[in-house]
Amino acid sequence: MLACRNSKQQPWRAGHRDMATPRPGSPVRGSTTGRPLMAALDLFGRRWSLRILWELRAGPLGFRPLQKRCDDMSSSVMRQRLTELLDAQVIHQLPDSRYELTPLGQEARHALNPLAHWAERWAATIDPQGADRTDDRSASRVSHPDTVGDGTPERDSAD
Repeated sequence: MLACRNSKQQPWRAGHRDMATPRPGSPVRGSTTGRPLMAALDLFGRRWSLRILWELRAGPLGFRPLQKRCDDMSSSVMRQRLTELLDAQVIHQLPDSRYELTPLGQEARHALNPLAHWAERWAATIDPQGADRTDDRSASRVSHPDTVGDGTPERDSAD
């Protein structure tokens, strides 16, 4: 990691060129508590991180195909995000150099499905004609892992 010019500067603050991968139990951008949720929000709040996770939901992709799916993001940013997601054990690299979600990454993807479905309902409310502009990889084509066979939400035993 690059040395900070000012000893009071923290590596997760804006403007720092080499941010460490967020870790539960350690201070992260926006929080010094070390709470796991704060670390996850920092990790997935970084530009393109969620997009990479979302694009890998259907299966492994190599660097260039993943870059294309992510609207041709810059190679340097892509490498940085892949490194962070690898370090966070959300993705791993296969022997053929493609990237895929780990079991933790799959759990994170499943957690995003309700948000994706909400986003479609929101789009239909805000702009009914715009809601029809989903691509072939839209959330409506992703199975909803949190429902039982009849489509009702699965209940957590804590409910």
